[in-house]
Amino acid sequence: MTIALVWFRYDLRLNDNPAFINACSHHQFVIPLYIYDEKNSALGEAQNWWLHHSLNSLSDSLIQRGLNLILRKGNPLEIILDLIKTVSVSSVYWNRCYEPAAISRDKKIKAILLEQGIEVHSSNGSVLHEPWTIRNKSDNYFKVFTPYWKYCKQILSIPTPKHLEYYPAGVEVQSEKLLEWKLLPTINWAVRFNDYWTPGENGAQNKLHEFIEHHLSGYQKNRDLPIKNATSRLSPHLHFGEITPWTIVRAIELAKLEPDCDLASAEHFLSELGWREFSIYLLYHFPKLPFENFRSEFNAFPWHNDEQLLACWQKGLTGYPIIDAGMRELWATGYMHNRVRMIAASFLTKGLLIDWRLGADWFLDTLVDADLANNSASWQWVAGCGADAAPYFRIFNPVLQSQKFDPDGSYIRHWVPELSQVGSQSIHAPWESIDSERFYSNTNYPQPIINHHEARARALNYYNQLKRT
Repeated sequence: MTIALVWFRYDLRLNDNPAFINACSHHQFVIPLYIYDEKNSALGEAQNWWLHHSLNSLSDSLIQRGLNLILRKGNPLEIILDLIKTVSVSSVYWNRCYEPAAISRDKKIKAILLEQGIEVHSSNGSVLHEPWTIRNKSDNYFKVFTPYWKYCKQILSIPTPKHLEYYPAGVEVQSEKLLEWKLLPTINWAVRFNDYWTPGENGAQNKLHEFIEHHLSGYQKNRDLPIKNATSRLSPHLHFGEITPWTIVRAIELAKLEPDCDLASAEHFLSELGWREFSIYLLYHFPKLPFENFRSEFNAFPWHNDEQLLACWQKGLTGYPIIDAGMRELWATGYMHNRVRMIAASFLTKGLLIDWRLGADWFLDTLVDADLANNSASWQWVAGCGADAAPYFRIFNPVLQSQKFDPDGSYIRHWVPELSQVGSQSIHAPWESIDSERFYSNTNYPQPIINHHEARARALNYYNQLKRT
């Protein structure tokens, strides 16, 4: 009789889960374990909500197969060693994580377990290519996305999904109760989350099928229009490992075989998966990505970090409708449309001159899909200090962006009710309308907190100074 411990982390699914499948294939008894590791967790409040529901879903799936999910809170090493001692575990299985703190933790745990004669099996359960396997012609890591993704596509080999013939028996082990972890907010600001999300493996599969059926065609054109809801919304499912990039790639490749498939959109969508991979890749090779400028010359950038302006941005009270709509969408749903994310991030860093790290922290706390790698890489990209960064002089004009991507103001009206009666011509910049005085006297919607053109000139001046130093 052999007992295996499967340590679930960012892989909250049973299908296409190498660690779980390998453990079940080689042992008579399996203990599925999830550890809430507060010390090494980058989860914000919104993600805690998701985690609660995802663990519920995983637990239900395991129960259907005669297994119980064991929940423990605390130090992973201590918890695993305790289980090994009390239950006589012979092998431990997990899927690899790529965040710096997790890598360090896992190396330590693996070394100690091996010293004690415990087998340790780690697998790739979350990326198309593991970060250390991709090198450029100079035997260094890629710092620009396009050549990175081109190379990745050239060597991409799609594995056949693994399925279990049978499930082993479980072991009676004491578990903590999920509700005792208090992951759900005490003041239920997440009440609307349920209208938008279904955490868990089934929810992820349904989202994928819905996207391919209804949104893949025209994706390249529609993805930038926030009112159309034409993106996949798979990012939180990917973050928690409820679905794998392999599953998505297989589904897209099947869709491409259909005679009416929009091939350009399919390839564009796959490149978005590529950006996720590239972010993980960057974080692996540059572990300081969440808190240090990738381009060191930006260390001298004179951030203003005005707390009052930051609060206006967080609350969606900047006076710029497209930004306020995005920030309110974020608060209500735990999500913000990607185009609007870029506009909001550019406004914070280049308009308000607030450090990208403060914006990244807010997103980590409020986004259900805030991945440490993708969040850090994206913020640095917008700020101009990251790898493959947007040119320093690219400063999104919130009014022009709004007119281009929300031309009739539908997205703005949905999220900023103060503007629901404003006409399409005025909604993007109400302060420029003929009756602006009457509008502002009859509503509590704020005037713009900065003049964009002045702020742009100021930011460009700072950037030019950096170039000269």
